[in-house]
Amino acid sequence: MSQRSFGSPLIGRDDELGRLAAVLERARNGSGQAVLIAGDAGVGKTRLLDEVAARAAAAGAVVVTGHCVDLGDVGLPYLPFTEILGVLAGDGRFGDVLAAHPVVERLLGAGPDSARDADARLRLFEGVAGLFGELAATAPLLLVLEDLHWADQSSRDLLRFLLSRGVLPRRFAVLASYRADDLHRRHPLRPLLAELVRLPGVERLEVRRLADAEVTRLVRSLEERPLSEATVRDIVERAEGNAFYTEELVAAAGTDGMPTGLADLLLIRVEQLSETAQQVLRTAAVAGRRVGHDLLRDAVGLPEEELESALREAVGRQLLVAGDGDTYAFRHALAREAVYGDLLPGQRARLHGTYARLLAARGGGAETAAERAHHYRESHDLPEALAASLEAADHARRVGAPAEELRQLETALDLWTAVPCEARPTGEGLDPVSLTLRASAAAAHSGDAHRAVSLTRAALAGTGQDADPELAARVRYTLAGNLMTVDNLAAAFAYSSEALAMIPAEPPSRTWVWAAATHVMAARQIGDDDTALRVARQALEVAERIGATAARADLLISLARLEGGGRRTREGRERLREARELARSAGDTPVEMRALFSLAIGCFESGELRECLPWITEGLDRARRAGLMSSPYALEMRYLRLLVLYTLGQWDECVRVARADPAPGFAEGPVLYIALARGEPDVEDRARVLLGEPFDWMGTFVGGIVLTDAAGLRGDAEGAVARARDAVAVLSDELGRAPHVTVRLAALALAAVADRAAAERRGGGNAERWTGVSGELVELARATAAGQGPEGQAWLARAEAEWIRAASGPDIVAWEKAAAAFTDGDVYEAARVRLRYAEALAADGRRAEAGEQARSVRETAAALRAAPLLERAEALLRRSAAESSASPLTARERDVLRLLALGRSNRQIGEELFITGKTASVHVSNILAKLGAASRTEAVAIAYRERLITPEPTAQG
Repeated sequence: MSQRSFGSPLIGRDDELGRLAAVLERARNGSGQAVLIAGDAGVGKTRLLDEVAARAAAAGAVVVTGHCVDLGDVGLPYLPFTEILGVLAGDGRFGDVLAAHPVVERLLGAGPDSARDADARLRLFEGVAGLFGELAATAPLLLVLEDLHWADQSSRDLLRFLLSRGVLPRRFAVLASYRADDLHRRHPLRPLLAELVRLPGVERLEVRRLADAEVTRLVRSLEERPLSEATVRDIVERAEGNAFYTEELVAAAGTDGMPTGLADLLLIRVEQLSETAQQVLRTAAVAGRRVGHDLLRDAVGLPEEELESALREAVGRQLLVAGDGDTYAFRHALAREAVYGDLLPGQRARLHGTYARLLAARGGGAETAAERAHHYRESHDLPEALAASLEAADHARRVGAPAEELRQLETALDLWTAVPCEARPTGEGLDPVSLTLRASAAAAHSGDAHRAVSLTRAALAGTGQDADPELAARVRYTLAGNLMTVDNLAAAFAYSSEALAMIPAEPPSRTWVWAAATHVMAARQIGDDDTALRVARQALEVAERIGATAARADLLISLARLEGGGRRTREGRERLREARELARSAGDTPVEMRALFSLAIGCFESGELRECLPWITEGLDRARRAGLMSSPYALEMRYLRLLVLYTLGQWDECVRVARADPAPGFAEGPVLYIALARGEPDVEDRARVLLGEPFDWMGTFVGGIVLTDAAGLRGDAEGAVARARDAVAVLSDELGRAPHVTVRLAALALAAVADRAAAERRGGGNAERWTGVSGELVELARATAAGQGPEGQAWLARAEAEWIRAASGPDIVAWEKAAAAFTDGDVYEAARVRLRYAEALAADGRRAEAGEQARSVRETAAALRAAPLLERAEALLRRSAAESSASPLTARERDVLRLLALGRSNRQIGEELFITGKTASVHVSNILAKLGAASRTEAVAIAYRERLITPEPTAQG
């Protein structure tokens, strides 16, 4: 592969070069490596990459480069990878390898139409990954991606796929650069970078600004004529360590009134060219960072000899550089931006129009549609821009790029009203409502549920009184489905009701069946199971009659929840298996994924955790093949997979899977649970991020659990109770029904309350003030645990035991019951409960049994590396050992003795310890016997002497 020529020396980059050389060496000798190279515009990222690429090529590596391009609101799907594959396809050495991976032809415009192929996106990703792996097997392969901050979402998705496959191919390296100063808070590259840097084999390198001494060396190496020391100092001061700015300042040195801005400096360089060269440069700037020779020639309208002379002049002045495939590129994006920004509005519009017409005349087809749409819009040719945007949307769908399809459809919708009726395209689905519905589906497929809702609402607003009833119904049930995704349940039910009422059940139609299926889901979500069951049975009969296979599958999934014991039973899961097969035969991947998720969650709810994993694996594999890894069911399955591993105590595997397949937001919740249990820093900050805008139900679910538990672990009972209450309030539905997670939140808050109450009792404080709070929390737990499976019942048993502990101290029977409930469930929570059980046993003097339980907890905590739990178990073992050797009294007897020392009667002792006066009397008798005391007073004296208790502090007046 030819490399771009460069004339400026590379100064001050020894550290960066050394680090990248080490990365390439590790890739050559082991698994692949990737480096994300960050730096401000002009700091020297491209020059550094050129040097590294040249050295790699000289050492025998295959080096291919792909560029991301800034085309404003136009997305070019997979642009840098298309460029890379085009270069490989043009090199005869790689013909056989490319032939072995024909799927990549889709990116080069030679593949079949895959708009209806649910597996196309994954096959494309696998094909690209396989191609790079095979190339790397024949020779070291260096993939360079420039200007990642301009990458389209599909390219970002493909990069994520390549880097998150666990281990990159041997002898394969990826270097990807981006402008750090361009990444505003909501830039779409930010979350991807956060995911990638956590992967094994991926690291980040920041290209720093040059030090003043290095800038001075660069100035001296660039000067073609002697510069005074004052001029050099001025350049160094003004360049602020930016290499490109330094070069431009050196080039402008000596001119009258040297400008202060970089753009003005660049324009001075341009104005030093001949008028013809300036014309070529301005024309090239409208094409973008890179332009082909033939296209530039036709756009500028110059004879070949004049064009070549002008190009030679621009290249000689280091404004353009010659690239692969008879193309020219601006040496730096900042130069192109300066030239483009200096064009008059009329010049821009005219040149954009020229490029649009040239691209259309060349018959580029769908592959150039997005580019044509951009040029037509900038030239204000709105009818052609509309047509090209719709063509680009079709192309994005064919290549499996839903985010780019969405952008093009939204652009088309913006243009629709501005284009005269007679100039608009016509045909099926070419109306604002249908296009908006299609855009909402693209938003849902790209994982933007809230955008899907707003687009469907826009479609609803566009349906007037004279709208086709079937289309109007479809809009409403689509909106209902999207609203359920964002947990707006009451509104979903209202819209699904409207949809069902708009079209008759007879004669039967697929639209009515789908409206009914959506209404069943909405009714079940708001608790109207009678309506859901009635409509589901009626719709299932109609679906069978008209052969609506996918809808029939969807209805079977709903019925599995509504009839009998639900999806936790074998009968329910048999229905779900039937639904899965029907959805698969109909080619309806979303319904198939719903069936697979239901099978997985049914196993989880019934406590069959290991049986859950195969269904999750199948579901995620299906989602990958369909390119739906960001869809709601896929995200919930990714969360569930990690949750099962967490629950089974396979924590290292859970973290490994999360790193290998990073998921956004709540889906990594179990990793947060592990981080909290292991005492890692910043866990609460990471959890708070999940509570931000826009509201996400599952994110709030995960964040509520983590923050409630974290408050309890640090002894903040008030904070734990507040967090639990807040989470329950936000997660409750419109009817005020608390979610199932309430029992867990209540139990975690009760643990903090019980700890505080116990501390109050030990210190002689007011433990009774927690009675009302603990009572409220246990009632919440009881109300929401009803009807839940083994997990919910285990959390209820724990809540009950914590409630008793808060009221009167540890109760052996309650903790024994809780420990038994967690036996086949959550390994970590079972250990936490067993520790409470051990504490209860120790308080009753049953130290041998307490030690056995505590040692078991210690073993589990050590295996999980749950340091805080390990410390508590070891502390209990030390305390029990010390008490066994130093005191003949049980913990309860020591509590009674402390109150004896304060002069309390048996009745008063019973009231303070929440036991009967008779029980208090028995404890007093046992104390007298064990201490050999004849009276209560003597027992207290012996206790002070033997240091079994210490005197209470007296108030200072």
